[in-house]
Amino acid sequence: MARTPSNMLPLGTKAPTFNLLDTVSEKNYSLEKLKGLKATVIMFICNHCPFVKHVNKEISQMAKDYKSKGVNFIAISSNDVENYPEDAPDKMKQNALEQGFIFPYLYDKSQQVAKAYQAACTPDFYVFDQDLKLTYRGQLDDSRPENNIPVTGADVRHALNCIIENKNNNNTQKPSIGCNIKWKE
Repeated sequence: MARTPSNMLPLGTKAPTFNLLDTVSEKNYSLEKLKGLKATVIMFICNHCPFVKHVNKEISQMAKDYKSKGVNFIAISSNDVENYPEDAPDKMKQNALEQGFIFPYLYDKSQQVAKAYQAACTPDFYVFDQDLKLTYRGQLDDSRPENNIPVTGADVRHALNCIIENKNNNNTQKPSIGCNIKWKE
């Protein structure tokens, strides 16, 4: 397994805008339309990555846990589908339905959105406040497919709780580790 870390976009960065195809509803959505009232979690994921498969159940549950608290989740796949056909939009839709995702699973065909966010790996997590200012970026938690640490979403959950409770997040923010985004040639 490739082990690529997050680039760790500077805190306070305004979320880059986008308008992408949601593979489930087959409609285009902008960040402005999808953002949460209190917070927005943007995740760069894909179908085939073992690091993403390891956390799918937790990200699905976390979205359900925080929806009523004004937090919206957005998943984006930016992988090159010519060389990685298992990450194609029709397969993304199938995966979203199988995983019970209640959030849009957007397809970044041009890869411009991943570049704007400086996304490097799958999964890569970004938490923005109500003004779409970055307050957290990095890992979901300390769990990895091979380390036997339970998947809890602790780091992202803490970041969201800080926003909801209007507290500073003083925890160390660790980069995510995962498969590199499959860039087009």
